[in-house]
Amino acid sequence: MKHDIWFNGKLVPYEEATIHVLSHVVHYGSSVFEGIRCYNTERGSAVFRLPEHMRRLVDSAKIYRMEIPYSQETLEAASLETIRNSGLEACYIRPVVFRGTGKMGVNPLNNSVETVIAVWEWGAYLGEEALAEGVDVEVASWNRMAPNTFPALAKAGGNYLNAALVKMNALKNGKMEGIMLSTDGFLAEGSGENLFLVRDGKIYTAPVGLSILPGITRDAIVTLARERGYTVEEKLLPREALYIADELFFTGTAAEVTPIRSVDHYQIGEGRRGPITEELQEAFFDVVHRGNDPHGWLTFIDESEKEFEPTAAAALAL
Repeated sequence: MKHDIWFNGKLVPYEEATIHVLSHVVHYGSSVFEGIRCYNTERGSAVFRLPEHMRRLVDSAKIYRMEIPYSQETLEAASLETIRNSGLEACYIRPVVFRGTGKMGVNPLNNSVETVIAVWEWGAYLGEEALAEGVDVEVASWNRMAPNTFPALAKAGGNYLNAALVKMNALKNGKMEGIMLSTDGFLAEGSGENLFLVRDGKIYTAPVGLSILPGITRDAIVTLARERGYTVEEKLLPREALYIADELFFTGTAAEVTPIRSVDHYQIGEGRRGPITEELQEAFFDVVHRGNDPHGWLTFIDESEKEFEPTAAAALAL
């Protein structure tokens, strides 16, 4: 089913949400965007970390000198309006800001800035079975971009040309995903996910300085892990650390918390979801599926459902 799209301040029918072929974004990749999920929790439909996502969208636009003609609060309200209009109880939300028509050429400063919010149904990004069984991945032949080449803190459309090469190669090689290294050979991230490594009960992830996207789900998992007594460290790790890890997992809005069962045909742990991954997965799903939200991460579509009484499990995190 095709749902209305919020386009420059108003909802328009799906078929009318179009752009011109000479829009700057078509030729130069000049867009910034977000990926957000609305979950059908046991307490009602709720968006996961909506303010944080919209702040990052605004920040991304600022980095690329795009002046969004709407406030962050307006964008948040527009997202909720679009979801309500769709009738979906759970959905993926895609806000995107892009350079539109104007004089052609690399310089985008005189082109229009367009703002769009669309929603659609989207299940587990790497497959429902992957959440328990894990995925097979490879180390990508393409590196993550170096610092001071593209601004990695911005979630920009053009940045994902790199990611698309990684994803396509992985699929062509019979894998679900690729893990990128930095230009110095350290572990960075997947094509569209952050990466975590578990070794001897400690959890490691790449530092932001390696041009990774500082993921919002990544931040949530770090918080949930530390609340449960785990040490989480941002650290430079070489490629071979993957092969001797006890557990590996991806995080992201689309991937949520997805275990990795093999890398380059090396089995990781028992070859399926490990115990720490499972514990963190359960903690994450307790928030987004059951609505146990001591952190205030959920924005409910129906404001009457936002009052939170923590369960015994959730109270442990307070």
